[in-house]
Amino acid sequence: MMFNRGISIAVLMATVTIVGNYKAEAADKKNPPAATATKKATLPDPVAKVNSVAIPASDLQKALNAFNKSPSAAQVPPGKEKEVQLFLLNQMLGAELMYQVSNKTVVKDQSKKVDDAFGKIKSRFKTDDEFKKGLQEQGLTEKDLLELIRRNVIIENYIEQEILPKQQVTDTEAKDFYDKNPETFTQPEQIRASHILITVDAKATDADKKKAKEKAESLLKQLKSGADFAKLAQENSGCPSSKQGGDLGYFGKGQMVKPFEDAAIALKPGELSAVVETQFGYHIIKLIEKKPASKIAFADVKLKIIDNIKRKKVSEAINATLEDARKKAKIEIFLK
Repeated sequence: MMFNRGISIAVLMATVTIVGNYKAEAADKKNPPAATATKKATLPDPVAKVNSVAIPASDLQKALNAFNKSPSAAQVPPGKEKEVQLFLLNQMLGAELMYQVSNKTVVKDQSKKVDDAFGKIKSRFKTDDEFKKGLQEQGLTEKDLLELIRRNVIIENYIEQEILPKQQVTDTEAKDFYDKNPETFTQPEQIRASHILITVDAKATDADKKKAKEKAESLLKQLKSGADFAKLAQENSGCPSSKQGGDLGYFGKGQMVKPFEDAAIALKPGELSAVVETQFGYHIIKLIEKKPASKIAFADVKLKIIDNIKRKKVSEAINATLEDARKKAKIEIFLK
C-alpha cells in the first residue's frame, strides 16, 4: 500500500507536520485556535527542552512566520497570539519526540532519500533564484532545509519499518465498517441533463436581458418544432458544455444553482424545460436520464475502506507512540 508522503516546503519550514498525511498531534490534539496573524514577540531562548535537546526560539519564530502566512492566521482573534505560540510549540515538541524515537532505527540509503526529497521541493520553483527567495522569506538556508528533510526521512523510515507493518486490516473489519455506515456508501439520486445557455453579463441592462431572453425563447420554439438540441447548443450556448452539445453529465442535488436544479429535477427524461433564469443568464434544459439512489457494492469500495482504516490505525499508532514517549521524556517549557 502506498501512502502519500509529499513534503510541502511550508510544512518543513514551520516544522509543524511530521510526515505527509501522518500528523503527530499527541502534544495537543485540539485544532489551533481560530483566529488575526500572531504578532512577533520576544521569545525566551530556548523556548523548551526535550530530554536536554533545546528547541531554539528561532525555530519557533520560523513556525510562527509560516503560520502568519497561512489562511488560519486571519482567523486568530486579538489576544490569542500566545495560544498560537503554545500550540505550535507543542507540535514542535511532538516532532522532536518523534524524531528521538525514530532516530534509533537505521535508514537505508538515507543520503539518497534526502537528496531526492530536496530535489522534488526545489523542482517546484521555476528558477534557482525563486527557490532561494522562498527559503529567505522563511528565514532558512539550504542547509536548514536539508536538516529538516533529513529528520523527516528518519521519521518516515521509522513509521514504515516499525508502525506500518503492524497495522493490518482484515476483510471482516472492512465489511463491518461498510455495514455500519450505510449512508457513506449510498449513491444519491442523480440526473443527466443538457442545456443551452444564453449568457447575460452581470452589468447587463434591462434591454440586454430582454434580448437574451427573447433569443432563448426563440431557440425553445425551434426545439419544440424538432430542431436538433446538440446542434443548437453548439451554435448558441455560452457554456463550455456547448462543445459536448450542451451535455452536463450526471449531477446530484446541490451541485447546480437552485433555479436550474429545481427545473431539471422536475422534468421527465426527454422533456424540455421552459426558459429558466439564473445569475448566468437564460437556460433551456433537456433531461436525458434519471438515476435513482442506490447502494454502492462492497466489492467496489473494499480497497478504499481498507486503506482508510489502515490510515486511521497508523495515525492512532503514531499518537500512541508519542504519548508513550512523552510520559518517559523530560520536557521543560520556558515559554509562558
